Amino acid sequence: MFRGRLLLLLAFAIPVVLVSLVGVGGYIAFTKARVDPLTTADAIVVLGGEHDGREAYGISLAEQGLAKTVVLSDPYGSSDPTMKKYCAASTSQFEVLCIPPSPSTTRGEAMFTEDLARERGWNHVIVVTWRYHLPRARYIFDQCFDGTVTMRPTPRAYDFSLVEWEFTYLYQIAGFAKASVQGPCENSAND
Repeated sequence: MFRGRLLLLLAFAIPVVLVSLVGVGGYIAFTKARVDPLTTADAIVVLGGEHDGREAYGISLAEQGLAKTVVLSDPYGSSDPTMKKYCAASTSQFEVLCIPPSPSTTRGEAMFTEDLARERGWNHVIVVTWRYHLPRARYIFDQCFDGTVTMRPTPRAYDFSLVEWEFTYLYQIAGFAKASVQGPCENSAND
């Protein structure tokens, strides 16, 4: 009888503790992630993901004079109306480059950033992404990009349910594990 109750208690307690640890740890690590202060850079690199205002934010940073080049990651294909709009946003003040990452991941984006930096002599980029993606993106860019990276979140609210937050945190944790296993990028000067 006692053993059965203990097993039932453990069957309930262990998932509750794990979910709580992921929630609290994820909140601290991802939702409250460190944001770097803005400074001028050689380029602004906007990572792919939701069309949540990130493209407009990257362009606005260039309009403020923070860089003369905006690189938009474009894994969406040629028929995406949002990308058509922003890929045509070059002005006399700055150019916009739209590049499909290969692979179509944060790692692919870091690799094309390193390639562009080598071609164009860049030493510093501003990277724009989701707030909760900042730590993982920073880690991957550190593996693949040989310059200085300023990490900036897309200015937006995240109205997620608790389940969505748990999934988001687990996804980021899994992404960290994958990046750790992959190690430094082959094309990186950090090798």
